[in-house]
Amino acid sequence: MNQPAARGGTNATWALVITGAAGFMAALDNLVVTTALPSIREDLGGKLADLEWTVNAYTLTFAVLLMFGAALGDRFGRRRLFVGGLSVFTAASAAAALAPGINTLIAARAVQGVGAAIMMPLALTLLTAAVPAARRGAALGIFSAVTGIAVAAGPLVGGSLTEHISWEWIFWLNVPIGLLLLPLARTRLKESYAPNARIDIPGTLLISGGLFGIVYALVNANAEGWTSPLVLTGLIAGTLLIAGFVRHGIRRPDSMLPMRLFKDRTFAGINAASLLMFLGMFGSIFLLSQFMQGVAGYSPTEAGLRMLPWTAMPLLVAPFAGILSDRIGGRPVVTAGLALQAVGLALFAMAVEPGVSYAALLPALIVSGIGMALYFAPATSLVMSSVRPAEQGIASGANSALREVGGALGVATLGAVFSARGGYETPQVFVDGTVPALWIGSAVVGLAALTALAMPGRRATGRTTPVRKSAARDTAAGEKREAVAV
Repeated sequence: MNQPAARGGTNATWALVITGAAGFMAALDNLVVTTALPSIREDLGGKLADLEWTVNAYTLTFAVLLMFGAALGDRFGRRRLFVGGLSVFTAASAAAALAPGINTLIAARAVQGVGAAIMMPLALTLLTAAVPAARRGAALGIFSAVTGIAVAAGPLVGGSLTEHISWEWIFWLNVPIGLLLLPLARTRLKESYAPNARIDIPGTLLISGGLFGIVYALVNANAEGWTSPLVLTGLIAGTLLIAGFVRHGIRRPDSMLPMRLFKDRTFAGINAASLLMFLGMFGSIFLLSQFMQGVAGYSPTEAGLRMLPWTAMPLLVAPFAGILSDRIGGRPVVTAGLALQAVGLALFAMAVEPGVSYAALLPALIVSGIGMALYFAPATSLVMSSVRPAEQGIASGANSALREVGGALGVATLGAVFSARGGYETPQVFVDGTVPALWIGSAVVGLAALTALAMPGRRATGRTTPVRKSAARDTAAGEKREAVAV
């Protein structure tokens, strides 16, 4: 009796170690490149648009293929596809480190995003299947904490490696970890499938083409002109393809993102707020990380350290925000967090100037960090509680994808504002472009706060919605499917 329990515990531990390490790598690569951008531009050349694509090539492919990657794993084997995604991610990291030019680096970053999009959702699925239900919450909490640390440490890790070794090592770092994880994943993780899994190829093609067209147009609008054929084609074709994706989701209940989910005001509201939040936040970090080095004069390591009051604050505040959310509901906590993030970006816009001291920037960093922490803690809970248990996997994937889409759009949009008003010629010219971009970022996050405020409040105890009525039935069905899959 004790032998199987010990073996099960060992399998769960291995699953947590393997999936946690893979999640750390994928999350780290969201922001690790930001503090290396000035060094990359110096070594490989390139214009602002090239720097934007260095970030967006990863976030965009990650976003649009996230749910498709999960569906591939359900259909062809989760462990098999996890190993495949990890292999692609590791090989693309080596290719990025060896890139001889900016275009090669961008291409490698796009392939990295493909690997991460397959690896990340399957990591959560494999971990959930390996851990007993009684310990599943703790395991998922550890996984979330590890990925949170990776996001927070991204600018610091990127800055330290860039300054003390070279920027290539922000990508080389993934290679030995990936090579170590590959044999462990093959031997320590159990294979599983989802019965009757379907792959939504039309939906994937529609959303991928639509988002690429819009981001391409935004990134190149100032260089090519807003009325140039390429930019207009990107905007029009991208909009039409996204409209086609929405129509596809309405007509096909088994699509990768069924539009019926958005009938729930909470689900629609928190996803819209998440997209707007990441649009304002990622676009601002893209510019501020360069401001810290190019204008404020900090080294890459110093810039990463000085960003920690913003990026690492969720690790300190999020537990208290979670407790507060349990007591008063998620909507007011999320709304307050988004409002503080908007205020923080406005404080940045008022403070940045050539020769600014770190003390003058510190209030903006702290307020933004607290705002981010208050948003993150209850946002996932709001997403998951707004849908039936059988649809929570789709809902979680949709929210993660929309966040990444928001990040890509943020870098493109605020980068376009920066390019129209400023440049890299002098510190003052850089500030001239950064300030209006930050004001727009603040306004966008402020709109996210208003969107969150419009969500329904906590339902009164004892009330039952259609979602809650079917919860027990869907939970039972989900447990049957999970038993078959495992």
